[in-house]
Amino acid sequence: MSFASEPGRDDGNLPPVNVVIPDDARELDRDVLAYRRELRVRRRRQRLMRLVRPFRMPEFGGRAAIIPLIAACLAISLVGGALLSVATMSPASAPTLNAPQSSAQPAVPPGHLTELPTGTVQLAGRTVPVRSLVTSTIALVPENCGCGAALGRLAGQAVGAHVNLYFAGTGQVIPQLPALVTRYGDGAAVATADSNSVLSAAYRPAGLTVLLVFRDATAEVLRGLPANFQLSPSLRELKLAGASLSASQSAAS
Repeated sequence: MSFASEPGRDDGNLPPVNVVIPDDARELDRDVLAYRRELRVRRRRQRLMRLVRPFRMPEFGGRAAIIPLIAACLAISLVGGALLSVATMSPASAPTLNAPQSSAQPAVPPGHLTELPTGTVQLAGRTVPVRSLVTSTIALVPENCGCGAALGRLAGQAVGAHVNLYFAGTGQVIPQLPALVTRYGDGAAVATADSNSVLSAAYRPAGLTVLLVFRDATAEVLRGLPANFQLSPSLRELKLAGASLSASQSAAS
């Protein structure tokens, strides 16, 4: 029996379909967008399946084969992060390993009383402790000093005050000390080789630097002496203990 003649039926015996044809094709835009969006999702899913298909095949280890890939990605990200942190680290914040620390003491301010440093110097081939050079004046002669006149004036005043006098130097100055002693030492100066830079590290002479050493191995540092300096009164006090003298002066002031 054929129902082709009936409304909504055809010869295939299909159920009736309500087909509505819009008058304006723009009414189908929403359906077209949804269809295209579905096609894009389907294509992305197909590309993903093609990418992971080898890891799902038995000959490639199945799903367990993706574990090395995850581990490799994690290792690459860790190495990249470490390299980035090193590249962005500033020199000031970079850690220093086994950095040598300077053993030089800070320079003593002029006019201040300080103890002589520990260590030794050489006097005429003999090694003696620095702190044995008491009741004396020590002239620290830097390289290219050009201070012969000042050395001669200091020597004359030290002889008059009856205190010991030492011309000390380090490095390239040591070979020049005997000539300086002979020419400007007034027969009293002693060449003192500061081979281990004990005095130069403690007082950092810039220009002629004079140490007035009291009998208790404390010293007053003098720098920038004028051409007509007069140290005789101070030199006569070197037979006293510097600490007690400084304390009495502070009390008097």
